Amino acid sequence: MEYNDLLLGQVVWSKAGRDKGRFMVVVENIDSQYVKISDGKVHKIETPKKKKVKHLAKTNHIIYSLQEKLKTGQNINNAEIRKNLNKLGYNTQIGKREV
Repeated sequence: MEYNDLLLGQVVWSKAGRDKGRFMVVVENIDSQYVKISDGKVHKIETPKKKKVKHLAKTNHIIYSLQEKLKTGQNINNAEIRKNLNKLGYNTQIGKREV
């Protein structure tokens, strides 16, 4: 079985779907086509979004503190994900329309 090139803890943004333009973190690699992602707000760590890899664009940022916790099976809370995304400047949505 082949795996995708997305790493645990890597920041990605959605290219398609209802969450288009939202930044999220990879929390689980399922197989070569699917990963589970969480932003700590809409898609919480308790119920991460299952998403096709082809609908995601990766960034060069990896949150190593989250990556280590995910690899060792330690608990992660939603505030930790949000805090790390905000710290890297990924608190906004690409293409968000003002109403």
